[in-house]
Amino acid sequence: MAAVLLTACGKKQEAPPPQPVEVGVVEARAESVPLTRELVGRLSATRSADVRARVSGVLLKRLYKEGSTVTAGQPMFQIDPAPLRAALNGAQAALAQAEAAATNAAITAKRNRELATNGLVSRAAVDEAEAAERSTAAQVLQAKANVEVARINLSYATVSSPISGRAGQQRVTEGALVGQGEATLLTTVEQVDPIYVNFDQPAAEVEQLRRQQTEGAVTLTDRNATQVQVFLQDGTPYSKSGTLDFSDFSVNPTTGALAFRALVPNPDRQLLPGMYVNLRLDLGQLNRAYLVPQAALQRDTTGPFVKVVNAEGKVEQKRVVSETSRGSNWIVTSGLADGDQLIVSNFAKARPGTPAKAVPTGSAQAVQTGAPAPAPAKQ
Repeated sequence: MAAVLLTACGKKQEAPPPQPVEVGVVEARAESVPLTRELVGRLSATRSADVRARVSGVLLKRLYKEGSTVTAGQPMFQIDPAPLRAALNGAQAALAQAEAAATNAAITAKRNRELATNGLVSRAAVDEAEAAERSTAAQVLQAKANVEVARINLSYATVSSPISGRAGQQRVTEGALVGQGEATLLTTVEQVDPIYVNFDQPAAEVEQLRRQQTEGAVTLTDRNATQVQVFLQDGTPYSKSGTLDFSDFSVNPTTGALAFRALVPNPDRQLLPGMYVNLRLDLGQLNRAYLVPQAALQRDTTGPFVKVVNAEGKVEQKRVVSETSRGSNWIVTSGLADGDQLIVSNFAKARPGTPAKAVPTGSAQAVQTGAPAPAPAKQ
C-alpha cells in the first residue's frame, strides 16, 4: 500500500485542455458595393448680380419688396429723372440746330454747283460750300449720338434687375446721392433654384480611384450621371438629389485638393447660399468588396483588423483595408476571402490561437443589411 501511494503522489497532475470559446460568426462574401464618399460642402447661388446706379442723381424710392422674387427687367429703384430729362431736351435742341445748319449748307452747296457750271461762281467758292456741307452733316451725326446718350442715361434713372431671382436688402436709402464717380451698389439679386454645392476632394484620393478603375477594381460613374445627396445641418436628408456639375483640373497647392461643384434643385428655397451641408457623393461601385458588421471590425495603432475562425477551429486575426462605411457595416476592400467566418460576438474572449466554436448568426442578414447579430447561447 505504501509503495502504491508513493507512486501515485509522484505522478504530475495534467491540466485539462481549454474549452473552446463559443463565438457568433457571419460568413464573408464578396459583392458589388456602391462607392460613396461623405463630404462637407457650402451652398452658393447659381447666378448673382449686383444692382448698381449707372447715372448720378438722388435716389427717390425703392420699387420692390426686400427679400421678394423679381424678374429680369423689373424696376427696382427710381433715381430723380429731372436733370437727365433736361439733358435729353438740350441734346434734342442741339440736334435740331445741327440739322438746320446742315440743310442750309446743303442748299448753298447745291446752288454754288449750279452757278459754277455757268462760270458765275469760282471753283474755290464751290469747294468751300461743299466742305461746309460735309461738316454740318457730321455735326448732325454727333448731335444724334448725343441725343441717344441722353436718352440712355434717362432710362438708367429707372434701375432694373439684370436677372431673375431673390432680391436682397436695400443698401442705400432714399435721398442719397448715388452714382457720383462710381456705380453705387443698391442691392443684389441671386438665383437659388437650382443652387450650387461647392466641395473639395483630396487629389490623392481622386488619383487612387482612377488607378483602381484602370485595374478593374472600381467602376466609376460618368460625371454627368454622378448623384449627390445633400443632408441638412440636423442630419435630415434633403428631398431632392443633385448631379455633379463641375470638376476642376488644377490642384489647390495649399490644401492639395480638387474643387468640385454639384447642381441641386431648390424650388422651395430651403437651401440658402452660404450654408454648410453634408453630402454623399455616389461615385460608382466597388466590383469586389465585403460588408463587415461593425462588431466584427476593430482598430489598433496598426490599423483595422478582424478575427475569424479558421479551418482548424482556432481564432485567427486578419489585417484588412477599410476606409469607408455603409450604414452599420464597414466596407472592406482587402484582407478577406470568401467563406471567412467573421467573429461578431465574444470578440474580446476570442484570442488568436485559442480554439473556438463557431455559431452561425445569419451571415446574409448581418453582412448585407447590417442587422446586429444575436448573441450566441451560453455554454
